[in-house]
Amino acid sequence: MAKKKEIVIVGGGTGLSTLLRGLKKFDAELTAIVTVADDGGSSGRLRDDYQIPPPGDVRNVIAALSEVEPLVEEMFQYRFKGKGKEHLNGHSLGNLMLTALTEITGDFSHAIREMSRVLNVHGRVLPAANQRLTLFAELEDGRIVEGESKIPTYEKRINRVFCKPDHVRALPEAIQAIKNADLIVIGPGSLYTSIIPNLLVEDIRDAVLNAQGKKVYICNLMTQNGETSNYTASDHVQAIHDHVGADFIDAILINNDAEVPENVQRAYEEEDAEPVKIDVPQLVQMGLEVEKRPIANVSKKGTVRHQPTKVAEWLIDYMNTH
Repeated sequence: MAKKKEIVIVGGGTGLSTLLRGLKKFDAELTAIVTVADDGGSSGRLRDDYQIPPPGDVRNVIAALSEVEPLVEEMFQYRFKGKGKEHLNGHSLGNLMLTALTEITGDFSHAIREMSRVLNVHGRVLPAANQRLTLFAELEDGRIVEGESKIPTYEKRINRVFCKPDHVRALPEAIQAIKNADLIVIGPGSLYTSIIPNLLVEDIRDAVLNAQGKKVYICNLMTQNGETSNYTASDHVQAIHDHVGADFIDAILINNDAEVPENVQRAYEEEDAEPVKIDVPQLVQMGLEVEKRPIANVSKKGTVRHQPTKVAEWLIDYMNTH
């Protein structure tokens, strides 16, 4: 039998889990490397109370890749609602289960493996690091902000982000997966708080730079207030390259749909967000292959998201033809 192609996806947040729901339909070996810099909400509380990496992004990825009855996935993602923050209010069941498994096994990555087995996950889910990371940002005015959840609230242009502690080691499985990958996918997701933190782990950065597989960036559809206001597509790529210290992305996938409906744009404008400006000449000048596809979808709630099946189809085609 022919060896399955191997795909590594690096990111976090809604963008990563959305993409994985499309990719798991195809016959490929998937490895998701997930950020562990979150410090807000349920994840942040469990992170501080139990001194573990935040489980939230990992939970979402496990749910996206799981092959279980819809009711089981819904239960895993269920978020408790109640009075008093000192109790269950705001916690998701999946976060609590991952925390319990980490306490039982004494190891976050082991807990992820066991939870993935229970939920019949299609592929592997690996944390970018097997310990807590704290994300910092240096803003354009020189201030240093501590905490992933706080960075966007300052609504200032970001010069750079960095993590502490320094010199965190990545899991050997993550490094091997990157080394073996036929395709390495960066994004989509929050640029400074979901994507770049993974690449700040030195082992992961070095593995990506030395990997033989093609590296593709899935460009965000909308800017994000407090992170990428007024950013073009090339600004996103440049920020990634600046933090990694090398120009390594081979191709970028951008949306060529008709403009976002006016009523949806108005709703985003209220949040100081807009469609990412696609500056193709600058991208070409940077040496990137530019691929334009109709990959955007407007949900019933009026949010603009990547269409997971269309993005996955293009990624599989790109991998097979390169």
